[in-house]
Amino acid sequence: MLELRTDRLLLRRWRKSDLEPWAAMNADPEVREHLGELLTREQSDAAVALMQVEFDERGFGWWALEVRETGEFVGRAGLDEVDEDMPFPGVDIGWRLTRSAWGHGYATEAAIRCLAFGFEDLGLPEVIASTTVNNLRSQAVMRRIGMSRNPADDFEDPSVPEGPLRQCVLYRTSREMATGHTGRRDRTPLD
Repeated sequence: MLELRTDRLLLRRWRKSDLEPWAAMNADPEVREHLGELLTREQSDAAVALMQVEFDERGFGWWALEVRETGEFVGRAGLDEVDEDMPFPGVDIGWRLTRSAWGHGYATEAAIRCLAFGFEDLGLPEVIASTTVNNLRSQAVMRRIGMSRNPADDFEDPSVPEGPLRQCVLYRTSREMATGHTGRRDRTPLD
């Protein structure tokens, strides 16, 4: 599994020490505001186990996100295959950060590096991102990394019960659109 680096961040394999802060994130109503119900510790641990298996199978997925200077775990970022029940195929980019990491540009920085990995290393023709209509912070990150939205692509998420989280927006970018946003950084295979 590769590590990805940016000037300030390390995107790396999950560690046992990440489980507690990850569970705290998933029990935080503000972090989960646009994601749905709060998760228990068991659900959070199971999510990490699944992310690791999928990453090992595909060679990409969700990295744990660490601030290089301090070693602090601040969330996750990465690429994921779109679920089969969604109304579109593709590879999705995403991020989820602890509240203390909001407002520092970490989501944008990690996402730019993930896009570079997707286009340069995986050879993806396109990367998509989706979020709820009201998640304006994530939509701002999507625009900052060179993604664009066509309102005709907006959709209702079939995996979400009726309510405010069901209506979603879809952003897209291609290798050509992302040029200038995906400055390549060092990468190191894990031993």
